[in-house]
Amino acid sequence: MRRVLITLIAIVFTTKLVYAQGEVDERSMIFRMNGLEINTKDSSFYANFRFRMQNRMGFYTQGGTDFGISEWDARVRRLRLRVDGYVLSPKIGYSLQLAFTRGDQDVDNTGIANIVRDAVVFYHFTDNFYIAFGQNKLPGNRQRVNSSGQLQFADRSIVNSTFTIDRDFGLKAYYNNTIGAVPFRIKGAISTGEGRSVNTTDNGLAYTGRFEILPFGEFKNEGDYSEGDLEREETPKLSLAGGYSYNAKTNRTGGQLGKEMYASRDMGTAIFDMIFKLRGWAYETEYMKRTADDPLTFNEDGDVRYVYAGWGNNHQISYLFRHNLEAAFRYSIIQPENKTAWYERKREVLEAGITKYLRKHRIKGQFNLSYNTEDGQWNIKDKDNYWGALFQVELGI
Repeated sequence: MRRVLITLIAIVFTTKLVYAQGEVDERSMIFRMNGLEINTKDSSFYANFRFRMQNRMGFYTQGGTDFGISEWDARVRRLRLRVDGYVLSPKIGYSLQLAFTRGDQDVDNTGIANIVRDAVVFYHFTDNFYIAFGQNKLPGNRQRVNSSGQLQFADRSIVNSTFTIDRDFGLKAYYNNTIGAVPFRIKGAISTGEGRSVNTTDNGLAYTGRFEILPFGEFKNEGDYSEGDLEREETPKLSLAGGYSYNAKTNRTGGQLGKEMYASRDMGTAIFDMIFKLRGWAYETEYMKRTADDPLTFNEDGDVRYVYAGWGNNHQISYLFRHNLEAAFRYSIIQPENKTAWYERKREVLEAGITKYLRKHRIKGQFNLSYNTEDGQWNIKDKDNYWGALFQVELGI
């Protein structure tokens, strides 16, 4: 690692970058553990370059009392490059994020390698109000808006994977202020409803709104969007939030995600979540519910693709011990409703995790053990129930 850092620093201080009509002063290019920072002499351009990767290895059992391996999961889960900064003035910001692994590019659903995750421009009217235009995350459930690099488990919950509204292209607005000494945030978006990197869209749009309130004040270092109490909050901190997204005439099973359906459908997604932290303890929960008047679509051969209509609930609790070693536990449930229940079964997952933080979430090692059940059958002999184990290392700047 030391040799890599020395090599990067040498490249930085021997390279000249050109912006607008002049050169960037090499002395303004700084390499820190929070990224490579570049400034022009007149401060009209700023960029922060970061990368991160997640390497993992794990397995799932065959089910019941047969503990043979049914599937290995050994791969680079994520490899991303991110650039944030501003042009002309700090009022005009931007954020770019590229992904270089198959699991990050939605290839299996779309057949296209979508390397662009974020490409968005921000304009800050005031310190409290700004808008965004382009492709980035919608103001949806907290766990999705959390960066995947800020999670205390290797993956998000089954509730998120089933009901999240994810990234989309459109116009977003963000406003924050206080009521007395209590901070609150209002977020809204009008977007295509079809997800990232689409060439064309239909005449339906998605409308998303979210409200957050923090009754005990702000978290340290924006810890309400980072899992685990790594800041060891000295006083109680709580964030409560609710939101709703209506997606009209979407063509994908999950709105912004999933496979193409055989006909368009309208869907609504309600979201309620909270997070609490105090002295190394952290608890968070999310409830999500998706509705669709007619969730099923069929082709001429009778094949079906559908909206997952139903609800899900996720709970996570953790404690950060000395030497930045964390133990975490999670329980998740998803329950299909309406006609979706003809094709899907209730699922529940219990997970335990151990994380060793070397530099907070930027450099960490994680081990997770999970038990997966269907239809409420917790009998360990049930052939549909299975175990999973996963080890993951995250490294980033």
